[in-house]
Amino acid sequence: MDLSLEAKENSDTKRRVDREYLNVRAVALQCCARTAWLSEPIAYPIEKPKSSMTDPSSPAGANRNRLFNGICLAVIPTGAAFAIIANVMNQLKADFILTNSQVGAIAGAALWGMAISLLVLGPLLEGFGMRVATILAFLGHISGVTLLIAASKFTHNTEVGFWLLMSGAVLLAGGNGMIEVAGNPLTTALFPEDKTRKLNRFHGFFPVAMLITSLLCYVLNQSEDIANGFFYHWTFQLSLIYVPVIVYGIMVFPQKFPKTENAEAGLPVNEMFRYTFTKPLMYGMLVMMGIAISIEMGVNRWIPPIFDAIGLPGVLMFSWISFIMMTLRFFAGHFISRLSPPGMLAIASIFMALGLVCFSRAEGNFMAFVASTFFAFGVAFFFPTMVGLVSERLPKTGSLGIVLICGIGLGSAGLIGTQGIGIVADNQLSAYLNEERSEPTLAVLNVVSNTFPAYQAQAAAAKDSIKEFGYVDSDIQTALENTIAAEKAYQNDGGKIIGAATPQALRAISGSVLHPSDELKKEAKKLLSAEPIDVEAIRNYSASGAAQSAVIAGQILGPAEGFGGQRAFIRLAWIPLILTAFFGLMYFNDRRNGGYKTVRLERSH
Repeated sequence: MDLSLEAKENSDTKRRVDREYLNVRAVALQCCARTAWLSEPIAYPIEKPKSSMTDPSSPAGANRNRLFNGICLAVIPTGAAFAIIANVMNQLKADFILTNSQVGAIAGAALWGMAISLLVLGPLLEGFGMRVATILAFLGHISGVTLLIAASKFTHNTEVGFWLLMSGAVLLAGGNGMIEVAGNPLTTALFPEDKTRKLNRFHGFFPVAMLITSLLCYVLNQSEDIANGFFYHWTFQLSLIYVPVIVYGIMVFPQKFPKTENAEAGLPVNEMFRYTFTKPLMYGMLVMMGIAISIEMGVNRWIPPIFDAIGLPGVLMFSWISFIMMTLRFFAGHFISRLSPPGMLAIASIFMALGLVCFSRAEGNFMAFVASTFFAFGVAFFFPTMVGLVSERLPKTGSLGIVLICGIGLGSAGLIGTQGIGIVADNQLSAYLNEERSEPTLAVLNVVSNTFPAYQAQAAAAKDSIKEFGYVDSDIQTALENTIAAEKAYQNDGGKIIGAATPQALRAISGSVLHPSDELKKEAKKLLSAEPIDVEAIRNYSASGAAQSAVIAGQILGPAEGFGGQRAFIRLAWIPLILTAFFGLMYFNDRRNGGYKTVRLERSH
């Protein structure tokens, strides 16, 4: 009995020793995993979590990975809207007879509308929380797309149609902005130890959406003659945005949202505001963000219409840029670990400048894709890395710092970048017409003012004017009115093509006839390629029918549109060097002080 009792005691002692050894070993492994010689933290839990539905390392027990994946998918409507609106800008110009500056204003509204939601509602995020922000984003997406499509009922009333398009773009952009309001602070709250890399991953879904959507747009652009142009038309393309909106709503809304980082740390809101507006670095970052995103999004918005106008695959160039941006953002961690965020941005800005110079000189496919590659390397990291840099270096700015830097960047892109490029392009377009194509342009305008009244009367009297003639009387009337206005402007400006009147007339004439044949386009292109140009032959060709006038106007306008856009790009090429200087100084200052360092907020308990 004594031996049996002693054996039992020895067995119990051995089990206790084994348990103590395993616990000590687990703690030692956890400590080792946190040392600098391991590249990634490794967790060695003694026990498995009781439920696989939540990640125990997540704030407040939120399902970290599922929530992060869902909010990443919510970025897809933003990228899809960006790509589709860029793709349909030429259709909007033709359908509503808009100037480059007007269509640039619509495209810009799809950006500065984001800024409004970021700057107006973003600072209030600590009060209403990230779930409410996501719900507001969903409502903005649905209502914005619906209003944009509703504008198609007013194509013959330019003013009403324009303001409906503007309103829809602002609402859609407001939804996009609310995703930024929710998604950036959510990412930093879920991954406080890995902010910049995860923010690059989050923003990587923006180029993913642009890539997929731009390729789809390229396919739809080839379907103009299928189903009476139904799939090609801008309304169908915009309706595609509904799909990812519904998907992310289903995925995200059932999830539990955590508190923001500042709320977890117990930092008062008034302290967040005081800290944000008293740090000089914050003001510098806001200015740099405005510059960087104005160039990134402004140029990306204009690439399809500008390069399509000169016969280069603008949509495919846009897709290539999106592919490179997607790849670089998903693998941003490798660059961050080797260069640090400031060093990475300083180098990227040089590529941005090179891309702009190459865009301005691109005449063939090879140079166009070289320019696209340089530009993509230049712009890929700026948005997410600058958000991460603010959050890591100035963490007390919290959600306010994040929404401010996002809002200033997007607002600048919409109000300055996109619209500014359109204004410069309009001015350069008129200069090109005046210097290179004044005689054929004036010949076409003269023919239209003399022949289109008869075409309008024919269309008005016909039962089915589209079937009989290929046009409707209202489109012919619009072209005629714009032509008369252009001729008056030419006379008032001393016999020079200045301003938007003549480009507007050419757009209206070009869009007055539905689906002119490829044979007519080839013939018109041949006439304009002759050396020297036979103006009388162009006049006779234009006078032979409404379709011929429409085609020759389009062939005159296309190269002019491309020239104006490329001249706008070269005027921007020096601006990225400001970014090079700012982030270069930051990088070398960090090197003198021991390298790049992040600041962490401790959570209150």
